[in-house]
Amino acid sequence: MATALIALGSNLQQPEKQVGKAIEVLANTPGLSLIKASSLYSTAPVGYDNQPDFINAVVQVATDIPAPKLMQLLLNIEQTFGRERPFPNAPRILDLDLLDYDGMQLDTELLKLPHPRMHERGFVILPLAEIVPDFILPQGKTVVEWVAESQHQDIRKIGM
Repeated sequence: MATALIALGSNLQQPEKQVGKAIEVLANTPGLSLIKASSLYSTAPVGYDNQPDFINAVVQVATDIPAPKLMQLLLNIEQTFGRERPFPNAPRILDLDLLDYDGMQLDTELLKLPHPRMHERGFVILPLAEIVPDFILPQGKTVVEWVAESQHQDIRKIGM
């Protein structure tokens, strides 16, 4: 079994409910076993500011699904939630990103592992630090070290 880290985000249609429901879907998906789920975090939008704040979380799962198929599964789950992509960084009902898959390095059109921008996103790093504090980012720092050295404006923990 591989261990994977998945980021979740939503800022439409009761985002806390959407993220919670998505965690339940992941936990009940054949081939996935939920290990840990972070608290929920409220974060300001990045890239396109004229939209509601996001609710974000990260989960750690055990899986026997290969990484590319897992990414396709995540995209399918987004679609079942009604995800639309009218423009980059648009508001969304659900966003699922595969951050890491057993330390695999992969660079395809569908999937880049580890996620190339996770270290730039406090809304990913703070939940990661909560559930896997010793996780080493591609830059060689643990998420806890990154948190200690970084500013996290507009990100606040709101609960489980």
